[in-house]
Amino acid sequence: MPEPDLLPEAAQPLPPPLAPLPAPSRASLAADPDSETPGEVEMTLVEHLEELRWRILRSLVAVVAGAALCLVFVRPLVRLLELPAAGIRFLQLAPGEFLFVSLKVAGYAGLTLALPWVLFELLAFVLPGLTRRERRLVAPAVAGSSLLFLAGLAFAWWALVPAALRFLVSYGADVVEPIWSIERYLDFVLLLMVATALAFQLPVLQLVLGALGLIDAPTMLRAWRWVVLGSALAGAVLTPSTDPITMLLLAGAITALYLVGVGLVALSGSRRPAQA
Repeated sequence: MPEPDLLPEAAQPLPPPLAPLPAPSRASLAADPDSETPGEVEMTLVEHLEELRWRILRSLVAVVAGAALCLVFVRPLVRLLELPAAGIRFLQLAPGEFLFVSLKVAGYAGLTLALPWVLFELLAFVLPGLTRRERRLVAPAVAGSSLLFLAGLAFAWWALVPAALRFLVSYGADVVEPIWSIERYLDFVLLLMVATALAFQLPVLQLVLGALGLIDAPTMLRAWRWVVLGSALAGAVLTPSTDPITMLLLAGAITALYLVGVGLVALSGSRRPAQA
């Protein structure tokens, strides 16, 4: 049998070159949104601290500018805060008391006015390190937080403050005449409004925790007894007065907001990751 022609070693054909790995497509990247942080920038700790310092300074400048603007219109703001106490006489019990009250009211109003810019600076600092999925939560969370903050202020001014004042005035109406210090009154009103506005952030916190997979709607709903107890304690701690009407209103509002948050988590379809 004739032997096959054998090519010399030098003439042997080379193996084909390895084909380069295909670049990941947009679809494959979108399939796992938690695997990348597209806006991440490598920075040293000192650079992070420097950026944080400048963002805090810009936020403070925005708050001061908002307070200065509100100081121009502080008298209408004070009259607006006095509306729930119709029929009550307010006194200035010390020299310069109304001046300090005006600065305090302008400061609170300026902080509320500058809140969107403060949130923007905070998000601009945090966003580069967030994943795609976490970034999708930012806009709804910020919008919902701002709206709930304003809703909390309005609820306190419209419901909590008048209810507390009616109780406190009627309790001793046959013994003392209600003539109040303007500073003490505005401290009471501002503290109650800010505490209520902060308590109204509960649904946003629930939605973020649910979207991150840390807790789901059924688990939240099973904890309703603890929520009712916590709402009662929060109503007792956050309200500057000791009347039961204000405490019950705030506790009821917190419980209702918690149930709204449970509904939002259920509608968003958030589920806890399976335990390994």
